Amino acid sequence: MSKVIRVKPHLTLEEVDARLKHLHDFWRIRRWLVIRHALVDPAPAKDIACRLGLSVCTVRDLIEAYNRYGPDALETPGKGQRQRAYRSVEEAHTFLAPFLADSQAKHLAIARPIKKALEASLGHPIATSTVYRLLHRHQWRKVVPRPKNPRSSPEAQDTFKKTS
Repeated sequence: MSKVIRVKPHLTLEEVDARLKHLHDFWRIRRWLVIRHALVDPAPAKDIACRLGLSVCTVRDLIEAYNRYGPDALETPGKGQRQRAYRSVEEAHTFLAPFLADSQAKHLAIARPIKKALEASLGHPIATSTVYRLLHRHQWRKVVPRPKNPRSSPEAQDTFKKTS
């Protein structure tokens, strides 16, 4: 017979149920179901894993983390999002605010000064592609004037329009 696995009473059963009602991600629900199951009906990790469709190691790890760190151990950021970003979206928006004011005053926003300012604020060098991705994330786009031949003559164009 395996050892019965128990959880420390960080939260009551009603609080765990309240958290379960407000969750939408399946993997988060399963995490909290492990804790609920261990609160309501303590059983060996093998039984809990079999009932919830998880591995025994996962059940042990979840309960150990919950016992050690409390409910915060189960509330991880999860997969996706921007977990390796230099700055949050709001911080990047405030960083780009002076450059936006400059560009609205009819000055060109060039990536090189933005890169230098970003490197200075971060304290280490970054790739140029990081700057372009930052600008793209904030819906900046490359707007350039229409190309024009420097040797073009408006008089020749007018005469062409009249004769054709």
